[in-house]
Amino acid sequence: GRGHVLARLHERHGPPLLRPGPNADARFEALASSIAHQQLAGKAAATIWARVLDAVGRPFTAEQVLATDPSALRSAGLSGAKTAALVDLASKSVDGTVRLARIGALSDDEIVDHLTVVRGIGPWTAQMFLLFDLRRLDVWPIGDFGVRTGLARAHGWDRVPTEREMVALGEAFVPYRSVVAWWCWRETDTPAPV
Repeated sequence: GRGHVLARLHERHGPPLLRPGPNADARFEALASSIAHQQLAGKAAATIWARVLDAVGRPFTAEQVLATDPSALRSAGLSGAKTAALVDLASKSVDGTVRLARIGALSDDEIVDHLTVVRGIGPWTAQMFLLFDLRRLDVWPIGDFGVRTGLARAHGWDRVPTEREMVALGEAFVPYRSVVAWWCWRETDTPAPV
């Protein structure tokens, strides 16, 4: 049964290791990093991100990003779309449209709505932020292929569930869907997004 699958996942992978919740500047950097990492393999993304950090300097804040010439961000290896997204995140952080210091007071759904006003941040990126930066316990990223594949593998299914099926399947794991998602990534050896 379902309890048996969860017990086996817990036995195999242990409790999730979620990072401590950072302050507003660390949250800004985490979101900027997730924008830079979208659709890139780990090694390439890490190289580009290191160059972006060099271009912007420390502390890595919204103000510092806005003070950096966008052409320097492009030279670091960011695409035009990602450069525009990073600048949009910075300007919305500075003008108060996105309030990272206070974001922890919002519900999960409100946070997804709050963050997806930023160009280049979709529901998946917002959910990764909820999971890994705010350490919310009940996030269920139905669009994540690693989570869907891991759930199928854990149950011994020969077909990966669709996003629509994932909605219903996740109901059984409320209010700890983040934990199950994390185990699903471990199950497929998909490195959990960082």
